[in-house]
Amino acid sequence: MIFANRVEAGRELARKLTKYAGRDDVIVLGAPRGGVPVAFEVARELRAPLDVFVVRKLGVPGHEELAFGAIASGGIRIINRSTIEALSLTDREVEQVAAAEEKELKRREREYRHSRAPLNLNGRTAILVDDGIATGASVLAAIHALREMKPKALVVATPVAPRATCDGLRREADDVVCAESPEPFYGVGQFYGDFSQVSDEEVTELLERASYELEEKQEPYAHRAARR
Repeated sequence: MIFANRVEAGRELARKLTKYAGRDDVIVLGAPRGGVPVAFEVARELRAPLDVFVVRKLGVPGHEELAFGAIASGGIRIINRSTIEALSLTDREVEQVAAAEEKELKRREREYRHSRAPLNLNGRTAILVDDGIATGASVLAAIHALREMKPKALVVATPVAPRATCDGLRREADDVVCAESPEPFYGVGQFYGDFSQVSDEEVTELLERASYELEEKQEPYAHRAARR
């Protein structure tokens, strides 16, 4: 299946997540940048709050699409030693890439969170959403970091990923929902008609819209409860 764009992908993914709809304990986390428009549609359909969780892939110098690891909020670092050894990467190269990505991770956290309260997942069901997963390195780093926040359950959800990647993530997360697992799989972008880059401004706008829309949906219920 080819998704027209991330909006269509998010709506299709939400149909696979209906068992989580309308639950007070659920929170949807978008992986920026591309995962946030998908997560926005999921949160809207599930009537759940939307937040953001930052993960940065550690790309091989000169071949950045090839990951040798990832970092995530909370000081989590996942390193694939077999990839590093196969490509003869030096410790200095690894640390240079990690330092640059750490700087970008912190910048994005400041950009997206602004006055938002610190993320609190204690006792909640967290649904981590990305627009597609290839190797799973970034998502694995996110899972390890999110576990430190003591969620009741951790769900990974994506419109598209290789079957082997989805199977591997099922050993780490409480639930994994891959709307499509096509083969052969060469890259996430091949399954989107529009896979244009998402800006920081779009991420911030979607987070604000999600918060406003959720308040609008909850307000009538609050008024009814007050009248009782």
